[in-house]
Amino acid sequence: MKKSSIIFFIILFLVLFFYLFFKQGTLPVNKNNKSTKIFVITPGQPLQKIIDNLEKEELIRSKIVFFLVVKQLGIEKNIQAGDFRLSQSMNAYEIANNLTHGTLDVWVTIIEGLRKEEIAEILSKKFNISQTEFIKLAKEGYLFPDTYLIPKNADSKMIINILKNNFNNKFNQNLKKQAEKKGLTVDEVVTLASIVEKEAKHKQDKKTVASILLKRLKNDWPLQVDASIQYALGYQINEKTWWKKNLSLDDLKIDSPYNTYKNKGLPPGPICNPGLDSIIAVIESDINTPYWYYISDKNTNMHYAKTLEEHERNIEKYLR
Repeated sequence: MKKSSIIFFIILFLVLFFYLFFKQGTLPVNKNNKSTKIFVITPGQPLQKIIDNLEKEELIRSKIVFFLVVKQLGIEKNIQAGDFRLSQSMNAYEIANNLTHGTLDVWVTIIEGLRKEEIAEILSKKFNISQTEFIKLAKEGYLFPDTYLIPKNADSKMIINILKNNFNNKFNQNLKKQAEKKGLTVDEVVTLASIVEKEAKHKQDKKTVASILLKRLKNDWPLQVDASIQYALGYQINEKTWWKKNLSLDDLKIDSPYNTYKNKGLPPGPICNPGLDSIIAVIESDINTPYWYYISDKNTNMHYAKTLEEHERNIEKYLR
């Protein structure tokens, strides 16, 4: 047999082998199994990890073939984060196409320190809900910041319950008992934590700031925090934000129960929705801290002071 003929048959064999391999790999894992399972893709999950999980869940026959199917269809960038109802009776093409649309739930991330109006705005862009209704029903401070997978047909009440249930899971009985030993109710912890969340940008500062605030409370000092004034002022049309950047002397005189310059004690309630780090910082705070004052410089670094004179020097040095 001529050398060219041998090469021809080898190529023909390889083409036939690849065709059968590819064809076999696209078939359903079990065409008779019509039952479905929920398959979840997290935000930013790489394609290879998705394929690995599909094989682990026994939804595809071959990782290599499924990768080639995705490339063939050109849908790699169209695969969505969410959860999908898939079946072993689906072939590779059906599964691949399903991952580009029709998610059962929607991923939503709520960062620490947002007030309920800001959260309402985020949710209204993803769900068919009224911002006004959400704001009316939601309780400030208890909309726990986290990344959620929420049913896309959820209404305001369902979403609020999901966020509140997560709050109760994170602020667990152990933390509540610790708060009780410190003489703090859950509402007091959350209110203090919401102030800490806005005042201290870095985790390492939260406990110290919480300690100073609690020390002021125990010694009948006004808290004198800018964040509570910002909350009272509300939405700033010119700045397009709920948190005014630079407060004036007139702002500090605003007639509001949230004015912690004029009123001693805690404000009537939380000023935002704090994360777990801020909650724990309050629970672990120590009123025996030597500091009475703190400021945050332009780079959000904290500077502490034991006396008013030292505090004024910090202001002169870092804020002027």
